Amino acid sequence: MVIHKIINDAVHAFEAAGIPSARLDAEVLLSFVLGCDRLEFLKNPEMSISEVQFSSFRNLVARRVRWEPVAYITGRKEFWTFTLEVNKDVLIPRPDTEVIVEETLEICRKIDSSEINILDIGTGSSAIAIALAGELPQAKVMATDISKAALNLAQRNADILGLKKRIDFCQGNLFEPVEDVFDIIVCNPPYISAQDYDDLPAGVKDYEPSIALLAGKSGLEFYEKLIYQAAEFLQKNGWLLMEIGAKQEKTVRQIIEESGFYDSIEMRKDYAGLPRVMRARRK
Repeated sequence: MVIHKIINDAVHAFEAAGIPSARLDAEVLLSFVLGCDRLEFLKNPEMSISEVQFSSFRNLVARRVRWEPVAYITGRKEFWTFTLEVNKDVLIPRPDTEVIVEETLEICRKIDSSEINILDIGTGSSAIAIALAGELPQAKVMATDISKAALNLAQRNADILGLKKRIDFCQGNLFEPVEDVFDIIVCNPPYISAQDYDDLPAGVKDYEPSIALLAGKSGLEFYEKLIYQAAEFLQKNGWLLMEIGAKQEKTVRQIIEESGFYDSIEMRKDYAGLPRVMRARRK
């Protein structure tokens, strides 16, 4: 049960299944089983592990071969500066979503106020809300989700990270549970069209919640509702920030312009150079 052979066998199994991140996945899963940093066993590839550890690792490899996401297997995912608990009730946070956190922080630096009110629509694991609450001690954050199971997990994450008292969690679709007005509304909405959904990788389509991915036939259904309804809950000169799909910049911008509620419409690319965040200011 030598480390380098165990990893190589797992890599071959993953490559045979068509998994692109084979070696990284094997190392992350072994790190999880051993309860140590990957660097520890990579520095000592001749290290042996016990039969119990090997059996546990083999079971995790079998799950990954079926394309179950590593984050669901380990029950955790890194985002921003912290680690979140994740399960099949929530979308797995992506590094690209950190761009919306960066954009929000940039706006907040320009707001001259002792308290900034922020609303996170469709919070899921609460990745965005937790990042903002952690970075902005002067902010009052509200996070909503249609899924009770997702909110339970979001609250648990906030509690683990010591931010539960800083975030007000409410269940409901879009703005159903909302009564206040906000300086900033952020949202990573469902934006996958029905056609594109069928073409998603098995690890996404077969495991992650469709309610967090699908947005009608065109992929724009959620944007149309969000953009028009958000206007009622934004302060004058308040900001709406939304994550967008790589090919949706033109159409989302058009929806914003046609609503007549916003100006200063801007798009921010992610670090792969793809359109990622659209922001607009309430007139």
